[in-house]
Amino acid sequence: MSEKSEAPQVAVDEQPPAAINELPAEGIEADGVDVAAVPATAAGLPATAQGHFAVVNANGTLARGFGVVSSSRITTGQYQVVFIQPVARSAFIATLGLTGSVGGSPPGEIAVVGRAGNPAGVFVQTWNSSGVPADRSFHLHVSS
Repeated sequence: MSEKSEAPQVAVDEQPPAAINELPAEGIEADGVDVAAVPATAAGLPATAQGHFAVVNANGTLARGFGVVSSSRITTGQYQVVFIQPVARSAFIATLGLTGSVGGSPPGEIAVVGRAGNPAGVFVQTWNSSGVPADRSFHLHVSS
């Protein structure tokens, strides 16, 4: 005689267990009162969570980007990148990198900060691996 094992049945309306460190909703979030969806942008991102980027050539010209208005080289190893909205309260992430899809970037360093006097601008500095200002292509991401 063979035994027939049956898988336990799960109710359709049963909710999965909460994440281990997840806190329960409180206040208006729990009540569902006055909680409205944020309208999406043309790119599908909510207005409160936008990511913009710029890929900039060593001479300061813009190779490609999203949400970027312009880029320019100020002097050796110094650049300005301007976006479509104020980014002064955003997070900036930059890395040295070639603008194409072939080859490797020469070693060096990069620093990024908001642009003084332009709330939509980002100031980028690049150096060679010896710490001397040098023109380098880079990738910049701004999370707003």
